[in-house]
Amino acid sequence: MQGLSDFAQMLAAGTAIGCIYAIVALGFVLIYKASEIVNFAHGDLMMLGAFLGYTFIGVLGMPFLAGLAAAALAMALVGALLDRVVLRPMVGEPVFAIVIITIGVGFVLRSVVTVLPGWGTETHGIPTPYAHGASRVGGVAIGHEYLAIVAATVLLIVLLYAFFRFTRLGVAMQATSQNQLAAFHVGIPVKRMLSVVWALAAATAALAGVLLAPVTFVHVNMGFIGLKAFPAAVLGGFGSIPGAIVGGLVIGVVEALAGFYLPAGFKDVAAYVLLLLVLAVRPQGLFGQAVAKKV
Repeated sequence: MQGLSDFAQMLAAGTAIGCIYAIVALGFVLIYKASEIVNFAHGDLMMLGAFLGYTFIGVLGMPFLAGLAAAALAMALVGALLDRVVLRPMVGEPVFAIVIITIGVGFVLRSVVTVLPGWGTETHGIPTPYAHGASRVGGVAIGHEYLAIVAATVLLIVLLYAFFRFTRLGVAMQATSQNQLAAFHVGIPVKRMLSVVWALAAATAALAGVLLAPVTFVHVNMGFIGLKAFPAAVLGGFGSIPGAIVGGLVIGVVEALAGFYLPAGFKDVAAYVLLLLVLAVRPQGLFGQAVAKKV
């Protein structure tokens, strides 16, 4: 019975962390679907969103939900500005050059956070209304911070589905991601849609950062979680929104189980080993579609 209880405990913790991977992977996928750009600065956008959440909630004393909303709105503005100022002038340049630009943006964001007074290299915490509590579900003790992560992820998925399915802006964003030229010819402002996509991706990154803060605290290196979310996006099928969610959950669970049952060190490489095994069998990922090109 103890072994079963330990397995359930790791499964619950892995699911919660997997939800964070899923949210961050979702940002990767949203940007890639719209612009075919792999944004390697996305983890650092999450880190910046967490620091903004710390400022609004921990320093300025805003209520948690209001501070979370303020951090998401601020990061939406940052995302839109990145697209308009940094990436739009790169249109037409080789994809490799644009990827290098996103890596450089990540270095810049970490450098800026390091030198800002009150942020720096110290570790900070965000006070939450659900901290230090736990509930028992089926005999498994689950911290309220983990339950909040799962609940917020489910709510975000529902809201994104409704947004893309029932709003004109969401439908326009889908059309832009499928065919930019066709979307332009039917009157959709493609450039504006790309900025909206970047804003939405950055806002979801802020949500992930603030939700993760009670688990890992807020520090300048927390953006490296993007290195785990990227395999989640690839595992699910890069370009697939459901795939990003499933991939994040799978990576989170596998990582938690590997950390508990396997020797030290396996937890850090479990995501990449799983990714290699899946891609060896299904190169397009779990939910990706194979694309054939005539040459």
